[in-house]
Amino acid sequence: MPHALIVAHGQPSDPEPAETALAAYAEEVDAFCDGVSVVSATLAAPGRLEARLDELPDDTVIYPLFMAKGWFVTSALPKRLGARAVQILDPLGVDPNLPDLAAAALQDTLARHDWDAPETNLVIAAHGSGRSRNPSAVATEFASNLSEHVSFSSTRVGFVEEAPSIAEAASGAGDKALCLPFFACTGGHVLEDVPQELESAKFKGHVMPVVGDLPQIKRHIARTLSKAFS
Repeated sequence: MPHALIVAHGQPSDPEPAETALAAYAEEVDAFCDGVSVVSATLAAPGRLEARLDELPDDTVIYPLFMAKGWFVTSALPKRLGARAVQILDPLGVDPNLPDLAAAALQDTLARHDWDAPETNLVIAAHGSGRSRNPSAVATEFASNLSEHVSFSSTRVGFVEEAPSIAEAASGAGDKALCLPFFACTGGHVLEDVPQELESAKFKGHVMPVVGDLPQIKRHIARTLSKAFS
């Protein structure tokens, strides 16, 4: 049976909780995957990636659960692979189907609140970076592509590590507002930084799950992995 490995960054200061959470995520994807065995490893857990790869065949495919095709995906991960001839797929954040999938989740949430998109403000809370323009560029492009699927009153993008901040983006969003955390996993930034920024902005709207946990995302990843072996 073909094998796929979902890789995420993890939490360097406390690797095991993130490792356990990613393993549960991979199990869910595996349940949707027809004919592909799916396992996981984080980069932050010492030696876990290498140990996992030693257990897997050479034709294993890696799915990076990241939001940008940045340093971790293009440099850190390949370096950790060493001489292993393993295929690395594009990460979740640059998947061309992502805006459509996210739009469907947003429209479902709007329907549950009985809100109309043209009367609702959307805040996209992203990571950003003080060293590279790539993460913010990916988030900005996602916001632009998303607007082709659903038209909000405004779509604002704010970042944890660069300007404009999430608090700046969320300020004045009003009662009819959604916040979509543009993150692959629910880690420290999502549990701490994003809520603090929204509180600072006195955000009164609804906070969505992170992009990686939106409905249909795990099914879509499963389809992507199955196609990689077709």
